[in-house]
Amino acid sequence: MDGSSDRWVVAITGASGVIYGVRLVEELLKSGGQVHLIVSQAGALVMEQELGWELQAGLKEVLRQHFRQPDLVVYDNDDIAALPASGSFLNSGMVVIPCTMATLSAVAHGSAGTLIERAADVALKERRPLLVVPRETPLNSIHLRNMLTLSEMGVHVIPAMPGFYHGPKNLDDMVDFVVGKVLDGMGIFHQLLARYRQ
Repeated sequence: MDGSSDRWVVAITGASGVIYGVRLVEELLKSGGQVHLIVSQAGALVMEQELGWELQAGLKEVLRQHFRQPDLVVYDNDDIAALPASGSFLNSGMVVIPCTMATLSAVAHGSAGTLIERAADVALKERRPLLVVPRETPLNSIHLRNMLTLSEMGVHVIPAMPGFYHGPKNLDDMVDFVVGKVLDGMGIFHQLLARYRQ
């Protein structure tokens, strides 16, 4: 792939709702995009808990088996020298889905101790799209201030708040609603949710 128009960095952190990140990666790969995926250690633990995935074979191997796509590149979160850590690595932007409050805070305050945090910092400094999908409740004042800080920097903050006006019939419909909103924010066409009509 020569260009960056359909190359996205996706990060899955340890917030509840890792299914959102997995579903987004599925949709991006299905649309023909290339995904550079970073999963935090806590994100891997939540995958085991919420998805029932057995990770004894290793996270990278399990992810490659699940997605079965050559356009998926997986990085260790402690590999600070990986491609997404460099501004010269051209891409369309980054999505952190779901985003823990710890990750949100680190990005809002320029603390880049992991690959996820560094890649988000790169998106900010290079003026590339950065979308975060916080998944926490209730929210305290620090969480809200950090979200405002990111929003004021141009970050698209899309909380994992499923809507109900489209008449969801099951959990997949609710997941697809949130992922659809993220894809809208990325400017990627999809048919995951019914559009509002009068």
